[in-house]
Amino acid sequence: MMAEYQTTTAAKDAPKPKGPGWSFNWVGRIGLAIMLFWGLVAFVGPWLAPHPPGEIVDWDYFGPVSGDYWMGTDYLGRDIFSRILMGARYTVGIALAAVTLACTLGVILGMIAAVAGGWFDMVLSRLLDAFNGIPSLLFGLVVVAAVGSSIPVLILTLTAIYMPGAYRFARALAVNVNTMDFVTVARARGESTRYLILQEIFPNILGPVLADLGLRFVFIVLVLSGLSFLGLGVQPPNADWGGLVRENIEGLSLGAPAVIFPSVAIASLTISVNMFIDNLPTKIRDRSE
Repeated sequence: MMAEYQTTTAAKDAPKPKGPGWSFNWVGRIGLAIMLFWGLVAFVGPWLAPHPPGEIVDWDYFGPVSGDYWMGTDYLGRDIFSRILMGARYTVGIALAAVTLACTLGVILGMIAAVAGGWFDMVLSRLLDAFNGIPSLLFGLVVVAAVGSSIPVLILTLTAIYMPGAYRFARALAVNVNTMDFVTVARARGESTRYLILQEIFPNILGPVLADLGLRFVFIVLVLSGLSFLGLGVQPPNADWGGLVRENIEGLSLGAPAVIFPSVAIASLTISVNMFIDNLPTKIRDRSE
């Protein structure tokens, strides 16, 4: 009895182990904070702009940073701070819409192909593999140059570019999960394909899929910025961050802040997403293992 009492007391007094892998390290927290900051700016930024984004507020083009113009002025004398706040909505909004569509379609088709197998899997995989071989920026240039640049066209083009990659990634994960014992048991019970996908496969690939979504968001931001830099992205008088860099590129030789701050905005967003993804909690990142 005394031994049992001592064992029970020791078990109660022993420090409880912390749940491993649920907390972010400081790098992941910084990345998450920057991501949330830009998300908030994209949502409320245009209403907080000190000047109308398209209004010429100073005759000194490529003006320096000052108390009135916190990030200087652009090549027409417009407040670059106000234009960055406006551009955040286009950059973050278009990229978020495109990556959501691409990953949703890719993951759904990938899981269906992995479960169904046969001719459906073979035909769909070969078609999307062929499409995936087209260089992303080249495809975007051809489509936008052919049908014109608008917000819906940009979203659909970026979705088409990155959906095949999301499909291949999700299918590879789903094929591995589909061979596991618990899926075999569920299939032997006579469960439907929908049940297998939603209840057995999807919860076990969710973590890696979220990590892949973040990386594709970065790629989409960079491709969108590249299209805008070439003049095929968001059209004037509106502009995303890539368009702001293109508009003010002549100020680079002058050391104008109008070309530096949009570049810093693009870099901070993409780097913060990478910081967040690389430091996801292990229970999320390794959920499918």
